[in-house]
Amino acid sequence: MKRKALALATLGCVASGGAAAQSSVTLYGLVDSGIEYVSHAGPTGSSVVKMTSGGKNTSRWGLRGTEDLGGGLKAIFTLESGIALDTGKLDTDNTLFDRRAWVGLQDKTLGSIRMGRDFTTTYDFMLPFDPMGYAPNYSWATSATATGGRKDGMFSRSTNVLRYDGKFGPVKVGGTMAMGEVPGSFKSSSKYDLGVGYEAGKFAAALTWDRQNGAGTSTTPADSVDYIQGIHAGASYDFGSLSVYAGYRNYRKTFTTSAAKQLSDMYWLGAAYDFTPAFTLYGAIYKQNIKGDTDADPILFSLRAQYNLSKRTMAYLSAGYAKARNGQNVSVSRDNIGYANNQVGVTAGLQHRF
Repeated sequence: MKRKALALATLGCVASGGAAAQSSVTLYGLVDSGIEYVSHAGPTGSSVVKMTSGGKNTSRWGLRGTEDLGGGLKAIFTLESGIALDTGKLDTDNTLFDRRAWVGLQDKTLGSIRMGRDFTTTYDFMLPFDPMGYAPNYSWATSATATGGRKDGMFSRSTNVLRYDGKFGPVKVGGTMAMGEVPGSFKSSSKYDLGVGYEAGKFAAALTWDRQNGAGTSTTPADSVDYIQGIHAGASYDFGSLSVYAGYRNYRKTFTTSAAKQLSDMYWLGAAYDFTPAFTLYGAIYKQNIKGDTDADPILFSLRAQYNLSKRTMAYLSAGYAKARNGQNVSVSRDNIGYANNQVGVTAGLQHRF
């Protein structure tokens, strides 16, 4: 009787182990905080020293899971929440999973499809070509204060998303559609994004196109934006200890009123050099060409030294200098406006991943 009970217990453990191997849920995230100095940080032109959350990457936590459905098919999901580490608040007010909240299916041959709130094809396809990795301190790859409070940027994330990703040999393709959900108008507030990438050996490249349609009369007051369009291209080459990067964005914003179109081109070049397996130096130059308007044509010089204390923990020192033409205000930040035609930012930070 004891032997039979032991055999059943052993069989139960094996069955439980098999089930666990077919389905998994992972808790993950990163916490990133630092001390930052910024010049010309207020209307009077005064500087500030402050604690900042997410100097290198936005602090976050999340859950991701998979279930093996058999035949090479998996169910997948991700829930991811941004954190303001300096205050403990949500990164986006009143939205728990502001970064990602989606569910989908993944086939080992055909690719994946997912539905919910998600980053866009452009965002993920262009990320490998920014040496600063979309760092809030200091990268203009996703957006920049083109002039004053105006931001010419990337279509990076949306709600109501249906997204596809597939990889076929060295080529990857992707598409994002975000439904506007406006009764009587499929176009209003809808968004589209297409991308293609190529990676072979040490060379990689990508090209994307996206369009965001205005809300029209579905909002009060009516949305004056007709559409926003972005075209991105990026390339990189890995020489070993040295990697080089290049990126480009064409930005176009049109209106239903007589307001002038907002047009610009963004270019960036950068590199990363591994002095040792633990110490890496990153550098990039971002240049924006504002067409018409105030012709600010801002430029950002960005530098970051990064030292890995372990596989999960790193310390970094970042510095940025931004300057605009014709007396226009500019900021080293992708998010905050500046109060002079030049600005300096320096951040010393610490990041831990789990």
